[in-house]
Amino acid sequence: MAIDLFQFREFRIRDYHALLRRGEISVEELLEAFLQRIGSVDGQIRAFLSLNEEGARIRAQKLDRDIPPDEFPPLWGIPVGVKDNICTEGLPTTCGSRILYNFIAPYDATVVEKLKRAGAIIVGKTNMDEFAMGSSTENSAFGPTRNPFDLRRVPGGSSGGSAAALASLETPLALGSDTGGSVRQPASFCGVVGLRPTYGRVSRYGLVSFASSLDQVGPMARNVEDCITLFEVISGSDGKDSTCAPYPPFSRQDIPKEEEIRKMKVGIPREYFSSGVDEAIVRRIEEVLDLLRREGLECVEVSLPHTDCALEAYYIVAPAEASSNLARYDGVLYGLREEGSTLQEMYCRTRTAGFGKEVKRRIILGTYSLSSGYYDDYYLKGMKVRTLVRKDFEEALQKCHFLVTPVSPCFPFFLGERTQSPYEMYLADVFTIPSAMAGIPGISINCGYENGLPIGLQILGGPFREGWVFGLALFLEKMLSLSSPFPLLPERS
Repeated sequence: MAIDLFQFREFRIRDYHALLRRGEISVEELLEAFLQRIGSVDGQIRAFLSLNEEGARIRAQKLDRDIPPDEFPPLWGIPVGVKDNICTEGLPTTCGSRILYNFIAPYDATVVEKLKRAGAIIVGKTNMDEFAMGSSTENSAFGPTRNPFDLRRVPGGSSGGSAAALASLETPLALGSDTGGSVRQPASFCGVVGLRPTYGRVSRYGLVSFASSLDQVGPMARNVEDCITLFEVISGSDGKDSTCAPYPPFSRQDIPKEEEIRKMKVGIPREYFSSGVDEAIVRRIEEVLDLLRREGLECVEVSLPHTDCALEAYYIVAPAEASSNLARYDGVLYGLREEGSTLQEMYCRTRTAGFGKEVKRRIILGTYSLSSGYYDDYYLKGMKVRTLVRKDFEEALQKCHFLVTPVSPCFPFFLGERTQSPYEMYLADVFTIPSAMAGIPGISINCGYENGLPIGLQILGGPFREGWVFGLALFLEKMLSLSSPFPLLPERS
């Protein structure tokens, strides 16, 4: 059966499973439809760094032979794109860096193991800013990804490949990672759904480290329901990761019913609606808040006074951890190796050739802030600010059940527009970094469009309150009745 993905653009996992259960399509046919879509449009978007076509087809054939007699496992036969900093056995894991261009992962990350147990098919590894350091996916050593809504613009970052693959329906599900906003901001720029879980809610085993006290794997999907399904699969404790919280996998039973949502309070942080935010974004978020009020929810103003300090503190704490984590890339055991007459020269030549400009910038900044004589003035002070940011959220969330904010102060910007101004680039994450510093869950959902570009709305909740966050996201998705994205890209002949 030939599958027209345009007709399937509103499908959810349960819809694909209904077709599979009735025998109207096979897993192989479903996979081929997505591989054909990738082949026809990804040359323009470049969402994928590598494809797993042969392995995916073998996997699809096996799933067709082993169809379970009753209910399908949650991701049976569903293609998934995996960000290229998540280890996937037998496939490249480059982190978007030249220093790992030839590295093949020898094992699966815990989240990938869980995907496979749930019946998913890994179709490929998605593009990203090098070592997840960036907000536009322009820092990839293998070239930028483009936004499917406007090929002249960025898809956000660092999980821009995953977000763009979802928006263009090259895959129905994807994994990203979020250190300071790298799931939510590209989800916003590409009009899809992306969750940053509570720190420790998802195992980091097999996620290549950027900043270990901040990194989290996050589910990304074309709608909230599928994001929930993916989160149910990947969440839960893991003995391989000492930072993973001793919680069972998330269950959708934790999501409040619609009538309960209507009785909840929404917090509106005044600092997130200040000058510097695009007027069209503020206007749309305020329209959504008015809708919530009409539906019976109470909206209260709250304050997060250390918001302005969070960005600066993040760019002390995260680079400091990165400078330590990236010390392992020295040309000795794996990855790029540039020979030298001495060991020191080999280190220097390897790291000079292997790391890009932004990664070098953050290594230097992090090493400086940790160095003798500067530790107290920079890193220690940054950690103190982080504590203040966390306390801001604790106090605000005592007055309401969740917070609603913009995801980004700006629309997707043009390729090259901010590459010469690192601080301007960093400002794209000014509304996602504070919650990452606090370790709380946040989701980005699409809440509308302006001049054909999507607008992301962020819902933040207390630690391990993903259920409340998902509850409001489902409620808004239903109220707004927005279609899943399907940009009209010219297909290659």
